[in-house]
Amino acid sequence: MDKIIRCITSDGAVMASAVDASDIVFTAQKLHGLSRSATAALGRLLCATSIMGAMLKQKDAKINLRVMGGGPIGPVIAVGDSKGNVKGYVGNSNCPTEYYENGKINVSAAVGKNGVLNVMRDYGSGDPYIGQVELISGEIAEDITNYYATSEQIPTVCALGVLINKEDGEAMLAGGLLIQLLPGAFDDTIDKLEKNIAKLEPVTTMLAKGMSILDICKTALDGFEVEVLDEMPVNYVCGCSKEKLERYFFTMSDDDIRSMIAEDGKAEATCHFCNKKYVFTKDDLEKIIEEKNKK
Repeated sequence: MDKIIRCITSDGAVMASAVDASDIVFTAQKLHGLSRSATAALGRLLCATSIMGAMLKQKDAKINLRVMGGGPIGPVIAVGDSKGNVKGYVGNSNCPTEYYENGKINVSAAVGKNGVLNVMRDYGSGDPYIGQVELISGEIAEDITNYYATSEQIPTVCALGVLINKEDGEAMLAGGLLIQLLPGAFDDTIDKLEKNIAKLEPVTTMLAKGMSILDICKTALDGFEVEVLDEMPVNYVCGCSKEKLERYFFTMSDDDIRSMIAEDGKAEATCHFCNKKYVFTKDDLEKIIEEKNKK
């Protein structure tokens, strides 16, 4: 079962969050039929979104991360809630996969780096908060770090990883770690943290060793007294329904809906996040027209 944990040092100087999202990324790969590079890119963004979503304080708040780098994968999109549950998709699920000399997947080649990372937080009331920064690498983790530094002025370290089986291309492990300095951190705190980060292994390496997400946080915060704020299960959750997709038809003109009836006698809508198909019959569409004209 996937989990997320949030920790803080006892002096209130450093916050750390870690997530094991292995099942989430495996689910996303199977739902969308993702290539290796698409799995790595979306998997990393799902891990980051889960962590950032769990940081939201409002119960019904949601966060939307959108990466548009101009690469062959197209847009990479992930949506999370305040419980750390996530969903996502990419523009091109069959994106070709390139590798670095060390054998690791070149996510930047798939994503591109001529574009932006857009972060939208919807707190359930009032206008959503929207932040946007230019991509610096297209590798996702560095771009999240840059987002916090540029848009929110919070010193942050972000590590994200997806381990893919070299033989069959299946996602085996996925996780993320986010560390932030809080107001009041002293120079010795920063120095100690920098030394820890320099020694830190990749997240998937630590998961492969059997380390828990608490172990990962404690390793990153070695030398600090660590307090656990919360720990909870996280899942790939879509939440789509025929009723929700029906709202789309209410934005269309009566003539456009009638043309669907005339051409096919029905309409089909597919959810981007889970690929579930919904069929709207002639009666469904005529009822929508009727309901629209009552308002």
